[in-house]
Amino acid sequence: MKDTIKPGMSATRKILVDTPRTIDFLGENLRVYATPALVQDFEIACLEFLLDHVDAGENSVGTGISVSHGGATLRGMSVDITVTIAKVDGRMVTFDLLAKDDIEEISKGVHSRFVVEVDKLRQRVAGKAAKAGVA
Repeated sequence: MKDTIKPGMSATRKILVDTPRTIDFLGENLRVYATPALVQDFEIACLEFLLDHVDAGENSVGTGISVSHGGATLRGMSVDITVTIAKVDGRMVTFDLLAKDDIEEISKGVHSRFVVEVDKLRQRVAGKAAKAGVA
């Protein structure tokens, strides 16, 4: 991992809340941003942020996430997802998360990611798959 990543660094990406990002169980009139889609958008924003700070052959995996989701964002609205480095501890990187739609703050939280060497992870997963009898 490069030493370019520092606490306080941040990135913001704009998300359009399209139909696949919304809930469907309350009917078409209540198509709002689904919490699982929000979590995925936070994770992708953090992953993409870290890709500029890892060495060749490295990537990152999520190790934990905690978010609140207190605002209903309608299909067709946009959301600004802001991720800010809170802490770097070796290969563990912790992000503060913030999401705001066009009207209000809708979510805050914390997400941690661990920078891995992809080949080593591939070997560990292959060993576990062999033990489990999974191809």
